[in-house]
Amino acid sequence: TGQLQNLTFHTNITCSRDNVLKTVVFPVLYSCLFLLGLSLNGVAVCVFFRIPSKSHFIIYLKNIVVADVIMTFTFPFKVLSDSNMASTGLRIFVCRVSSVLFYLTMYISILFFGLISIDRCRKTLKPFRGTNAARLARRKVLSGAIWTFLLVLCLPNVILTRKTPTSSYFKCSDLKTAAGLYWHEVVNHVCQVIFWGNLVTVIVCYTLITKELYRSYSRTKAQRKINANVFLVLAVFFVCFVPFHFARVPYTMSQTRGVLFDCKLKLFFFQLKESTLFLSSLNSLLDPLIYFFLCKSFRTTLFKTLQLPPGSCSRLTGRGSDTDTGTKYQTPYGSLSHNT
Repeated sequence: TGQLQNLTFHTNITCSRDNVLKTVVFPVLYSCLFLLGLSLNGVAVCVFFRIPSKSHFIIYLKNIVVADVIMTFTFPFKVLSDSNMASTGLRIFVCRVSSVLFYLTMYISILFFGLISIDRCRKTLKPFRGTNAARLARRKVLSGAIWTFLLVLCLPNVILTRKTPTSSYFKCSDLKTAAGLYWHEVVNHVCQVIFWGNLVTVIVCYTLITKELYRSYSRTKAQRKINANVFLVLAVFFVCFVPFHFARVPYTMSQTRGVLFDCKLKLFFFQLKESTLFLSSLNSLLDPLIYFFLCKSFRTTLFKTLQLPPGSCSRLTGRGSDTDTGTKYQTPYGSLSHNT
């Protein structure tokens, strides 16, 4: 019996989630991310509040700003929970509400990244097609539908996470009812469909953009250097979202079908999920780069707010640029964004 107790104790210590990575490293990283993200997204909110929604691009960016602000405010709760500084009640709140909001805003961003890619592609292939009030109204309705759909999808995760923890050492999955575990797995599958669908969309759109830009440069004999700003959306999407979605499927299975995984394997998938989840969190910090480099309206309004001359960052955005991508010359096919 003593040997069995020692073995159980050793196993619990070995497989405990409360290691340095979870309780120290990630809380410090998320604390820094919160401070930086709050500052940058606070500026973004102030700037976008002054920009009228007169293009599809601006509408999509405003939705991403809102999602990033909400995501940023979930970080302090995660810091307190992971560092074991939170009370049992606060940890339950993290499982029921804060974590749900985090994932909600992540998939809001993923969907609008897909829409932005489609918009950039459309502006490249049909640069002279304008917009009107009816199209803008439809984009606003679409934005509202996306928020409503994901809120309805995520709400059962809040309602069905209602079990009372039997001890102070519990995981979020321990609070879910049987229906809650099942719905959690359903939501995971739906979110995977959302991600992979938008991944394909982003890849296809930027492949078409690249081909059209190359044709344009070849025809005009203009400078052949493609400004890297054009591919910021693609880069942020791949850095932030792709690794997590490769790690999420086995992690979710280890939660909902625990009998198939031993303790060490569960711990491995947990650490992999947390590492890639931090990359997803970086989205809230990297999105302001997209606003600055791809949106001329954002830059112009920011410079006016800070009382800086418009050419202050010409080396970064492209000298003599009159498009949101910073393309260094004007061509119908090179214009990837709005001059609004």
